[in-house]
Amino acid sequence: MQKFAPSLLVVALGVAIAGCQDNGPQDDQVTINKNPYPSTYKVLKSTSTLITNATVLTGTGERLEEADVLLVAGKVQQVGKDLTAQADLTIDAQGKWVTPGLIDVHSHLGAYPSPSVESHQDGNEMTSPNTAEVWVEHSIWPQDPGFNRAREGGITALQILPGSANLFGGRGVTLKNVPSHTMQGMKFPDAPYGLKMACGENPKRVYGRKGVLPSTRMGNMAGYREAWIGAVEYKRAWDKYDTDYAAGKNPEIPHRDIKYDTLRGVLEGEVRIHNHCYKAEEMAMMIDLSKEFGYHAGTFHHGIEAYKIADLLAENGSCAALWPDWWGFKMEAYDMVQENIAIVDAVKNSCAVVHSDSDTTIQRLNQEAGKVMYRANDNGFNISEQHAIKWITSNAAKALGVADKTGSLEAGKQGDVVIWNQSPFSVYAKAEQVFVDGAKVYDRYDDTFQAQSDFMLGQK
Repeated sequence: MQKFAPSLLVVALGVAIAGCQDNGPQDDQVTINKNPYPSTYKVLKSTSTLITNATVLTGTGERLEEADVLLVAGKVQQVGKDLTAQADLTIDAQGKWVTPGLIDVHSHLGAYPSPSVESHQDGNEMTSPNTAEVWVEHSIWPQDPGFNRAREGGITALQILPGSANLFGGRGVTLKNVPSHTMQGMKFPDAPYGLKMACGENPKRVYGRKGVLPSTRMGNMAGYREAWIGAVEYKRAWDKYDTDYAAGKNPEIPHRDIKYDTLRGVLEGEVRIHNHCYKAEEMAMMIDLSKEFGYHAGTFHHGIEAYKIADLLAENGSCAALWPDWWGFKMEAYDMVQENIAIVDAVKNSCAVVHSDSDTTIQRLNQEAGKVMYRANDNGFNISEQHAIKWITSNAAKALGVADKTGSLEAGKQGDVVIWNQSPFSVYAKAEQVFVDGAKVYDRYDDTFQAQSDFMLGQK
């Protein structure tokens, strides 16, 4: 008879018991609800609308003169010259310009709203270098007057991001810019979530002053890597649980951590990175970091030095969301050229975007793009209006993962449209009518379509 040492016998029994548990009757499978706060957005009531005789910038690089746009059932149905379609409403836009609705990929409206009082400042959870567990949508105040002012400037969709104090600031959310009493009533259906990350001075300053990591750029990088190592292990545990359950076993449920839920979403390609990052070498490191852990580096925001690595950004498929002329307000924002966006845009397969990061310039994002176009053309570029409009429409939609739904005037896309009194790149340009999903949400000459907040001064 073979004999076993007591310790080996204990191990053998443990393995046998574990095997029995593994293959015993299965408990109910645990699944994580990836969208626990779903959109309740409802397309507003609309009629079919035919806009005629306009200069149309489609957002695809095309410019049409004396052209028409037909909106039916909330969608763009046709774009072209001399359309013969019948519509409930016909708007003669002779002498006017028509574009897709503008999209701002970097806004803090609702999370840093007006009035700008301390009790409203809910955009930065400055309590840990990694707050990937927070969702900025839970800070959004939909009555912020800034949403109305942005709509008057032609903004039909926008991404709200948490602030840049942390290495991982939390989830961002994309909204339809419609009046609503709730955040969920504005939430863009099926738009991917974003994860705000931040490089450079902000996180190392905030946490260096507290005497905790990071206080240097190398500390920043170490903090990112530690977080992604934890995320990879978390994903592995849940993947194994799902695989074992599918094989008929009864595995132990992994520990749930909402911080790692978000990072796992990035690793699985469901959550998109939006990275506050100014310096060229740091953007390059963040691309290397993404390759180390197998996710996509996403969109770089602010990117004062993006022009230095325009080829690398295009090669990696990363959009660059940039200001036309903000620079010099801190050391990492010093080495700027005002042709930054145009240089990034000039590389094949690039994705240049103009963003605001401001409750004032979001009201004239069209003119922000105009600054870039005129400045670049003064310095030897040849950028047309039909090309520049992409920076605030179709390229922005691509950065947010909604280019299949909006961002251009093409058949089947959402009826997000702006009628301008003249070229949107003029300093005299004003949005006269704004449509979201084919429904009019703003009319410069009809106060029925001029939503107001109770918190605006000077109302009658």
